[in-house]
Amino acid sequence: MESSKEQAEKPLISKGIDGFFRDIYYIFRFISRFFKEVLRPPVEVKEFIRQCYLVGYKSLALITMTGFITGLVFTKQSRPSLAEFGATSWLPSLIAIAVIRALAPLVTALICAGKVGSSIGAELASMRVTEQIDAMEVSAINPFKYLVVTRIMATTVCIPVLVGYTGLVGLMGSFIDVHMNEQTTLTTFFQEAFKNITFLDFITTGVKAVVFGFTIGVVSCYQGYHATQGTQGVGKAANISVVISMFLIFIEEIIIVQISNSIR
Repeated sequence: MESSKEQAEKPLISKGIDGFFRDIYYIFRFISRFFKEVLRPPVEVKEFIRQCYLVGYKSLALITMTGFITGLVFTKQSRPSLAEFGATSWLPSLIAIAVIRALAPLVTALICAGKVGSSIGAELASMRVTEQIDAMEVSAINPFKYLVVTRIMATTVCIPVLVGYTGLVGLMGSFIDVHMNEQTTLTTFFQEAFKNITFLDFITTGVKAVVFGFTIGVVSCYQGYHATQGTQGVGKAANISVVISMFLIFIEEIIIVQISNSIR
C-alpha cells in the first residue's frame, strides 16, 4: 500500500516541478517580448497616456489619504518612545528616514498592486475570455504592444511619481503632529527631516519604485493576457495578480535593502 502511494505521489510532484519551471520559462519569454516590442514602432502614445491617467491620477485620492495617515500615525506612535529619552526633537529626522527609505515605496506599491494590478488583470482577462484579443490579432493589430506594453510602461513610469508624492504627503502628516505638539515651523521641520537623508537614499527609493512598478505591470498583464477558464478566469487573474505582485514586492524590498546597506 505504501509503495503504491509513493508511486502515485511521485508523478504529482514531478508534474508540479515541471509546471513551475514551465511557468518561469513563459514569464521570462513574456518579459523578453516586452523589451522587444517596446523598442519597435509604432508607439501607442494615446493608449500610454490613458493608462498613465488610470494608474496615476485615479490613484491619487487613495494614495493621499493613505500616505497622510501613515505619516501621522507613525509620528504619534514614535513620540512616546523618544519622549522617554527626551529626544522628541529627533522625530522629523526619524520619520523622514522611515518614510523615504521604506514606507513611501512599500505603501505605494502595495496599494497599486491591489488597485491597479487587479484592475489590469481583470480587464485583460475579460478581453481574453471574450476573444477580443483574438479579434485584434485577426484585424492586423498587435494586441501585445497595444494592451501589454502600454500598461507595463504606465506602471513603471507612474508608480515612481506616486512614491515621491506619498513621501511628501506622509511628511506633511508628520509635520502636522509635530507642529501641534512642539510648534515647529515648516522650514525647521524639513531642515531637520532631511539632515540625515543622503543621495543614496533617494537613489534606492527610486530603484525600488521602478522595480515595483515594473513588477506590478508584468505580473498583472501576464495573468490577464494568459487567462483561461471563461468568466472564472477573470476573477482568478485579478486575485493572482494581487497576491503574486505583493509577494514579489516584499522579496524585492529585502534584496534592494540588503544591497543598499552593503553599499552604505
